[in-house]
Amino acid sequence: MKSLFAFVLDALLGTAVSAMVLMIILPELSGWTPAPLIIVPAALMWVAIGLWRKASIGLLFVSDKNERPLPNAVRAHMGWIAFCTSIVAGWIVTDISPIEFFSSEGLKGAGRIFGALFTPEFDVIGPALDAMVVTVFTALMATIVAVPISFLLSFAAARNVMTGGTHERVIYVLLRAVLNIMRSMEPIIWAIIFSVWVGIGPFAGMLALVVHTIASLTKQYSEQIEDVNHGPIEAVSATGAKRLQVLWFAIVPQCVIPFLSFTIYRWDINVRMATIIGFVGGGGIGTLLTQYQGLAKYNEVGTLVILITLVVWILDVASARVREALR
Repeated sequence: MKSLFAFVLDALLGTAVSAMVLMIILPELSGWTPAPLIIVPAALMWVAIGLWRKASIGLLFVSDKNERPLPNAVRAHMGWIAFCTSIVAGWIVTDISPIEFFSSEGLKGAGRIFGALFTPEFDVIGPALDAMVVTVFTALMATIVAVPISFLLSFAAARNVMTGGTHERVIYVLLRAVLNIMRSMEPIIWAIIFSVWVGIGPFAGMLALVVHTIASLTKQYSEQIEDVNHGPIEAVSATGAKRLQVLWFAIVPQCVIPFLSFTIYRWDINVRMATIIGFVGGGGIGTLLTQYQGLAKYNEVGTLVILITLVVWILDVASARVREALR
């Protein structure tokens, strides 16, 4: 009888939770006719997994204290249900349709596009090379400008450095918050902002990369500073050295190689990002790619894609060699 009550409670709870999830995630489908096709299987899944894992929620209410499921099992059961519900909801929200993906019409369209991409038009190689040079130097200048700023800010963003009192703690917290905000906004958003600010072109793209690079490198640098060995710090401090001397002679030598590695890797990332921000007015080969794509000139797009791939591949190999040599 207890199992029956537990089953009924689990079924009702599963139905209620499934209905709430459906209304929260898909409010426009709250009156959707096929909604039971999601709610009922979800409720049955709730019950089945609960009984299988011996983590029935209903048993918490109808069983004696010694017979109740362990709290860890119940939490795991809730986690599995949340995961499965998220998969089902995500499938619906993103309109996943294998039928459309493999439809004859869709495959024909993909064949036309890929056919054009793999038959590039090399008459545009001149403008493409010019735009690629702009893209590479946009990434390079953004990295060069961002590195010294990131280096200075990283000490203020390191917890083990900002220990001088309440005011330093406040600076640390505020700086971390600002960096998180800067990093949460993708370079393409910053590119849109700077395109309005300074006009469309590579300067706007460079400024967008500078902002995002400062946020990212400062975080990486500061985390490396927080992981340094405290032995040299104590040794230098014992000599009566001032705080700036401790930072320069005890912390910086331990961080030089990782900082260089982070910087080279970041430049590699910036080259890729410089291509993307060109779509929103950041200049370089991304702008040229947008123009050809908008005119449906996929043969020219294929030329640009090949050029971008080659340059990124060369820079990736070169940066990997440099990072390996620094280890």
